[in-house]
Amino acid sequence: MAEGLRERKKRQTRQYISDVATGLFLERGFEAVTVAEIAEAANVSVNTVYNYFPAKEDLFFDRSAGVADRLARWVRGRDVGESAARAVLRELRSEVEAVSPRIGLMAGYDRFMRVIHEAPVLRSRLWSLQQETHDILEATLREETGAAADDPLPDLMAGQICWVHQAVFVTIGREMVAGRKPAEVSREVLVLMDDIEDLLSEKVLNYAVRGAA
Repeated sequence: MAEGLRERKKRQTRQYISDVATGLFLERGFEAVTVAEIAEAANVSVNTVYNYFPAKEDLFFDRSAGVADRLARWVRGRDVGESAARAVLRELRSEVEAVSPRIGLMAGYDRFMRVIHEAPVLRSRLWSLQQETHDILEATLREETGAAADDPLPDLMAGQICWVHQAVFVTIGREMVAGRKPAEVSREVLVLMDDIEDLLSEKVLNYAVRGAA
């Protein structure tokens, strides 16, 4: 269905508030900026800000919408004959090869990471996002394999796959903060991913292989 005028205006307002907040956070740091200052800069009321973003941290992580279920989506979209872990490795390699800003390979990402490192509440939210990613992936693996509720394997496999994802993101974040160029980091992370795959057991690499329909 086509987006209505009211929905479009709400989406545009939400995006504008988020953009204004992000600019202030990157310029001054997360804790130094108040919601009232964001509202004033965006020319809206404080209540309007909270209507769109229940917590101040939501303003900073607004662009992370859809991140928590990304690994699960990759697993659900895996090819016939492809396992869950190999699907995630394939998708991640594609992002790294493309020097995609979606995984932090872009100018300015170092400022984003510094803001997180300087604000305990953002580090806590990031940890919660990682846990949510794990939980969604575990539920997806359990559904895809038909595992029983008391089967520990989906949880263990989700942990292994999330480790792959986190290792890539941590490395990218660290190298970008160090002032490296995105293309250079991309080349090095591709080598790292080969090393990561070598560390994974055959049991992990062959778990939840999609059969023919």
